[in-house]
Amino acid sequence: MKCHSLMAICCLFLFIDLPSAVAADPPRLPRVKPKAVGMDARRLAMIDFVVQRGLDRKSMPGAVVLVGYQGKVVFLKAYGDRQLQPERVPMTTDTVFDMASLTKPIATATSVMQLVEQGKIKLTDPVSKYIPEFAVNGKQDITVYQLLTHQGGLIPDNSIKDYRDGAKKAMERIYALKLYYKPGTRFVYTDVGFILLADIIKRVTGQSVHEYSSKNVFQPLGMNETGYLPGPKLKKRAATTQQREDRWMQGEVHDPRAYRLGGVAGHAGLFSTAEDLAVYAQAMLKGGSYAGAQILKPETVKMMTRGYPVDDVKRGLGWDVLSRYSSNRGDFLSKQAFGHGGFTGTSIWIDPAQDLFVIFLSNRVHPDGKGSVNSLAGRIGTIAAAAIDQRSIQQSTPAVAASDALSVLTGIDVLRENQFKSLKGLKIGLITNHTGLSRDGKSTVEILHEASDVHLRTLFSPEHGFAGKLDVSKIGDSTDQKTGLKIFSLYGKTRTPTPESLRGLDAIVFDIQDIGARFYTYISTMGNAMQAAQKQGLKFIVLDRPNPINGVDFAGPVLDDGAQSFVGYHRIPVRHGMTVGELARMFNSEMKINVDLQVIPLQNWKREMYFDETGLTWVNPSPNMRNLNEAVFYPGIGLLETTNLSVGRGTDTPFEWIGAPWLDGMKLARQLNQAGLPGVRFVPVQFTPSSSKYSGELCGGVNFIITDRRVFQSVRTGLEVAHQLRLLFPDQWETKHFNRLLGNQRVFDAVVAGKTVPQIQALYQENLAEFTVRRAKYLLY
Repeated sequence: MKCHSLMAICCLFLFIDLPSAVAADPPRLPRVKPKAVGMDARRLAMIDFVVQRGLDRKSMPGAVVLVGYQGKVVFLKAYGDRQLQPERVPMTTDTVFDMASLTKPIATATSVMQLVEQGKIKLTDPVSKYIPEFAVNGKQDITVYQLLTHQGGLIPDNSIKDYRDGAKKAMERIYALKLYYKPGTRFVYTDVGFILLADIIKRVTGQSVHEYSSKNVFQPLGMNETGYLPGPKLKKRAATTQQREDRWMQGEVHDPRAYRLGGVAGHAGLFSTAEDLAVYAQAMLKGGSYAGAQILKPETVKMMTRGYPVDDVKRGLGWDVLSRYSSNRGDFLSKQAFGHGGFTGTSIWIDPAQDLFVIFLSNRVHPDGKGSVNSLAGRIGTIAAAAIDQRSIQQSTPAVAASDALSVLTGIDVLRENQFKSLKGLKIGLITNHTGLSRDGKSTVEILHEASDVHLRTLFSPEHGFAGKLDVSKIGDSTDQKTGLKIFSLYGKTRTPTPESLRGLDAIVFDIQDIGARFYTYISTMGNAMQAAQKQGLKFIVLDRPNPINGVDFAGPVLDDGAQSFVGYHRIPVRHGMTVGELARMFNSEMKINVDLQVIPLQNWKREMYFDETGLTWVNPSPNMRNLNEAVFYPGIGLLETTNLSVGRGTDTPFEWIGAPWLDGMKLARQLNQAGLPGVRFVPVQFTPSSSKYSGELCGGVNFIITDRRVFQSVRTGLEVAHQLRLLFPDQWETKHFNRLLGNQRVFDAVVAGKTVPQIQALYQENLAEFTVRRAKYLLY
């Protein structure tokens, strides 16, 4: 019941049914010859051979195969028959198939995620919030997220006898089920969980999953041949499955439980055609949009299809997921292949990295239930992927378009171009440091001081001081020598602007370069200042700057509620993937600060950019953040700083290595290299810090070498280092203060207990998924 082949994404497969009304001329993807989009037609022709072998071996009576690439159908063909008994009927490309378990992601999970977007369902909510009757026999804490990822502690299938007295009684028996295992500890593929998800949809919307998905998913996309309970015209060209009650099932759901539930269920019952599914697949590839219809936001699609480590497999929210790069990836990095399969012989596989999808539809259960197509579907997917000219991918999808590279404007640049319109006539205080520079290298202090009709009255500085050179616990007030303005330190007696320091001001402006990690204190300074501004009735203006380690990827445990501090200002993950302007929007809303906030946005910045792709000048944001490489390491390696390790402070390359007098670098490097972490290698070293921890002492350690920045995972690497330290040096490595920056008690306890990194990651995936929803509301780019 687990999916190991990239193309055979076929766990236990069950599906759903069609709408009775059928509209004419649904929109279709254009069909082109493979050569037109750089695919090898001769390779694709091998699909004929593979399918014919399946027919010869009686793996299925017939099939339809569709391959889509770059938004076009490059291969669509019908094989064999859609019915052998009671009479032979040829297969056609418009045959309607019982989707079985494809119902789960396409109808049920998609509907649930729409409601998550609307705030009507929360992933972290207990199921019992929506179904109070479910809170019995230890099931009160099972969450929506756990149902979507098949780790809710439920049995795979309850007894068919539970359905003999009608749908209402069947649901009552499901509510009363006992736990099968402890929720959140295992992956057990279950239909029961998706039956419950459909019930949640009905309770939240008043509509069945059939009614809701038809109206809000399939009809907007023009998928008029997709849905539950197909009408007479669609039934007539449906593939026949098996016999039930002395009749052949044609256009009637094969799954016995879905049948007893009236043909409409969360786990099975959907019907569709190859070309309709192609529309859905294309919408998923294009961020939830097709032909002007938006069924999901791009961030929601990414959240659904990213890999969440569950037991020893990866699951999306309703989807099977397989990373292109490594089976060990667990945090939120992009470009994962995803798909699903169905018991009746159907599967869909979608690969965003290659802009490719493969649909294989069969009725392998006809006539006697003995057919088998999993390996066949996998081989077809492999052929399709191999037919792509890899040069065309590289040429058509560069990481950053040449027109955008080296042309990013920061908030201060945009403000200046707009002739300081937002600050006209205002008396302002500016929170900044040495990183507050325009694209041409002029300081924000100087620019605002010289601007006409802008009245810069006061300066404020964060940790490390106005010049960014101090690495001390307290910093006093001072005076800017160039302007003569007083600089109030926000890292001294107070970390919040005082009413006295704000007296006479109309607004506070914030312009500091962040580094992309939760425990980097500049964002805490911003949050404190926002609260102070609100109390004094001042406007708060953020001059936005890039996230230097990109704005796509986010990772690590979300801060526990109640664990907030100056190094953990808000409930965000260790690596947040947001700009300071976006964080300000989040803080203002979620913390109910309600200050009069304005963000002056960046221009020409793309979320996937690292700092070296912006054309902006790197300025060390703090004394020990000396290059972009160190910023990339920081979210994961910085976590270790509160333990008895040197993270390289007092050397030329902080955060690029760790060490201690007690550490055997050769032993640690060997184990880390064997862990197979993507994009990084480990080299044993010795070094002697000239200051900070272990000053003047020889340390054995490990140097980190990034081999591929796009797949490297800093937080996962930091957790793997912690795991290996716990295993190799249990008596020497002190973990007492490790949770200070980690900020998550369950994860801390798991590290101390020696749990593996996949086990540790599984503990925070639910909150990380919920963060995806929260985060999407505040993104500006």
